[in-house]
Amino acid sequence: MDFKNWYEIKLKKIEEYLETYLPCCENRQKKIYESMRYSLNAGGKRIRPILMMAVFEIFRSYDEDSIMPFACALEMIHTYSLIHDDLPAMDDDDYRRGKLTNHKVYGEAMAILAGDGLLNKSVETVLQNRSLTGLSPEVILRCLEILMASSGTEGMIGGQVVDMFVEERSLEYLEYMHRLKTGALIRAACQIGATAGGASEEETYKITQYSDYLGLAFQIKDDILDVTAQESDLGKPTGSDEKNDKLTYVALLGLKESESLLQRYTGQAIESIKYLGDKSQRLVEIAEYLLERKK
Repeated sequence: MDFKNWYEIKLKKIEEYLETYLPCCENRQKKIYESMRYSLNAGGKRIRPILMMAVFEIFRSYDEDSIMPFACALEMIHTYSLIHDDLPAMDDDDYRRGKLTNHKVYGEAMAILAGDGLLNKSVETVLQNRSLTGLSPEVILRCLEILMASSGTEGMIGGQVVDMFVEERSLEYLEYMHRLKTGALIRAACQIGATAGGASEEETYKITQYSDYLGLAFQIKDDILDVTAQESDLGKPTGSDEKNDKLTYVALLGLKESESLLQRYTGQAIESIKYLGDKSQRLVEIAEYLLERKK
């Protein structure tokens, strides 16, 4: 099966499971469900859950449904981070994926609560479906530990803090920030897929190497697109990084050197998993897809 069809099948499955895990609700607090679903269903590449599924498939291809609670939980966490990231107290963005941001539709208070709700719902989703995963309690707990650590103060939240209070404009600082802010959830996707799939310690180490390089490449591409992409493709105004004097790869290194570093990190990600042979095909294709993306 070619990569495009494979990706579309995975994407459809994620959408179906997200609908199951976060359906419409008609109780007195229905407004928060509407707000949560607005952002969760706003589209996107779903690259984190797809990465998790791709890694899991390497080690346990016969039982994909087992990983879906974790895959959807990770996407809920990613979505909550975007809702909060767009708030006036953070990046103050009006558009995300071509649609008004959550706080522009539902107000700041509801956007904050919707983000909080999605974070809670991510853990609820795993725990409420733990018997359906077919995984041992020990593996479920380990995967939950990875999930929570990746989104906490030593992961995504910590990276956001480092971004908000920039102490120096250096490559070392920038990459420290993005190993947390962007890279932590990408790393979690791969590590949970490997852990749930039963990968060995050495296999998990190599998969983690892949995810670390991929996370940095992903962020470099985002920084490049903010300068080079069409606004209609990106789904939000371009040039906002420069306008807000953000510390980015392009601001620090320039466009040409950023593109060169993107190529190098993508190549290193692919090199990390070559030992898997044919089993690495989808992970290689994902890295190449992210390298060439337009949004």
